[in-house]
Amino acid sequence: QVQLVESGGGLVQAGGSLRLSCVVSGRSFMSYAMGWFRQPPGKEREFVAGISWYGGGTSSYSDSVQGRFTISRGNAKNTLYLQMNTLKPEDTALYYCAQARTAAPRTDAYEYPYWGQGTQVTVSA
Repeated sequence: QVQLVESGGGLVQAGGSLRLSCVVSGRSFMSYAMGWFRQPPGKEREFVAGISWYGGGTSSYSDSVQGRFTISRGNAKNTLYLQMNTLKPEDTALYYCAQARTAAPRTDAYEYPYWGQGTQVTVSA
C-alpha cells in the first residue's frame, strides 16, 4: 500500500519561511518524479513544484513560486521537501505531495496517481 505523509505546515507571518516534508512508503521512491501541489481556499488544485528522480533531481516550478520555493529529495530517507521562503498571504493553501507515474515531473495532476492527505499552510499579512 502506497502512503505519502506530509508534515511541516502551520501558521506563519508574511515574509517568513516553512519547510514541508513528505515521507513515501510502499512504492519505489527512486524511480518516479515527485511533486508538490496546493489548493487555495475556494480554488482548484495547482502545481507548485516537481522534481525528477534522475540527474540529481531536475526541478521545475510554477511562476508564482519561482525563486522563493525550493524542492528537493532525500533519497536515503524516502523523503520529499519543499523549502518555502518569503511567504505571501496568497501562498495560503492546503499543500499536497504526490508521486508521478513518470520519471520526469509533470504539471498536470492527472500524471500523479498517488497523493498525500495534505498539510495546511496559512500566511498572515
